[in-house]
Amino acid sequence: METALTDSLMNNALPGEFEMNAVGDLNPPMARFRERFSWALYDFANTVFSMNIATLYFSAWLVADLGHSNTLYATVNGIASAMVVLSIPIFGAISDATQRRKPWVVGFTLIACACTALMAILGQIGLPLIGEGISGATSSQTLSPGIALFGVLAAFTIANYTYQGAQPFYNAMMSELAPVDHRGRLSGMGAAFGYVGSITGVVLTFPFFTGSMPIIGAVPEKVVHFLRSAIPFTSHGGRVSTFVPTALLFLLFSLPLFIFCRDHNAIHGQKHVRWREAFSELRNTLAETKRYPGTLRFILTSFLYQDAMGTIIANMALYAIFAMGFVKGSEATLFVILTVPAVIGAYGIGKLVDRFGPKRTLSWVLASWIVLLMSMIVAPSRSVFWVVGACIGLIYGGVSTAERPLLLSLVPDIEAGRFFSLMVLSSRAAAVVGPFVWALAVDELTPVFGKGIAYRAGVLTVAFGMALALWTLRRVPDNFAGAKVK
Repeated sequence: METALTDSLMNNALPGEFEMNAVGDLNPPMARFRERFSWALYDFANTVFSMNIATLYFSAWLVADLGHSNTLYATVNGIASAMVVLSIPIFGAISDATQRRKPWVVGFTLIACACTALMAILGQIGLPLIGEGISGATSSQTLSPGIALFGVLAAFTIANYTYQGAQPFYNAMMSELAPVDHRGRLSGMGAAFGYVGSITGVVLTFPFFTGSMPIIGAVPEKVVHFLRSAIPFTSHGGRVSTFVPTALLFLLFSLPLFIFCRDHNAIHGQKHVRWREAFSELRNTLAETKRYPGTLRFILTSFLYQDAMGTIIANMALYAIFAMGFVKGSEATLFVILTVPAVIGAYGIGKLVDRFGPKRTLSWVLASWIVLLMSMIVAPSRSVFWVVGACIGLIYGGVSTAERPLLLSLVPDIEAGRFFSLMVLSSRAAAVVGPFVWALAVDELTPVFGKGIAYRAGVLTVAFGMALALWTLRRVPDNFAGAKVK
């Protein structure tokens, strides 16, 4: 299979488009800046969704405003992750067979945007308009609350699934855009753009939530009225009114990738992919990890740290509200300010990857996570929490910045889509478990010890996962020196 794929690639490649060594690694010339910039800007786009929906607004709307449990939120997150586990590796095998990544990114992104907007529609025509930021709400509802809640949860599940589903194909595009020894910087640029996207997403949607801006304060009433009149399903304010603006921003900043990026090495003339072979390829991918030393161990490592990060990301807003006492949307201001160090840190960590290698850099990042999570648990006040949070922001982008080049150093580039998909499979399988561990810890301990201790216990489970990841990473080979001379 690998030989046939390599031959097909070589026969269909444009002259001078890329070079391939004996083990199937691509070492392309530097793509045009416009294309590299557009690829990195997609990190900006998808972190608008990640921050606003997966981290900040949806969980607080469901749990703090509507009064549902952490377990319900963990359930819909777990379903989305299970859907990724069942489907994305198969899609990755098909993508590798044709060397086409872009269509998957575009398709998943469009579905995620549509479902995010649908959450706002169903949430406002069938669920109570209550919670922080709501103003001028009426009690008229055109849909049964039960049906509306089911629809919202289903739309969130699909949006979350497709947002996650685009990631392995987006990551695999990187191997065609930069030589091996420049990928750390390109990955770092994408991660840095991602955190700028997080800030931008919160700043631009916050007026729809409370009629004010983080840090700055109140927005003139005429401006708020204009914004809420121009964007549908935002007129009542509150967290639910941020969903449509988030969908629009996600789509807007994805357009450069849609327009300017391309699949450089797409296999032409192969019109159909045999589904039976695609299913068997999933099994073969797992078996072939033995051919590339350290790959299976690294996938296990990603299982642990991605689970920990996904859990803390999904619940950080709730932690700020219930454990640290942030109110009236002040948790959004917290996230804006703490994201600034992430922009600097992501790009700086990208340079560390190129200088010291992705494995060593990732080890430093995971060790820092453990220290800071334990500091978060014992933080005695919001002031100390701000300091700890700023430090977390500084190293937050380090995982995604280092893991992409690390996986590419372990496997041939022409098979990157399959192995990125397998890594997503691993991390999403863990994410089915992680949020439930958090939810059970919080929901079971709250009646006994109160929310403050219960949410701190949740953070402790995350720190334990990071510690296990650091331990398993130790025996992953460091191929950094060899990668530089491929």
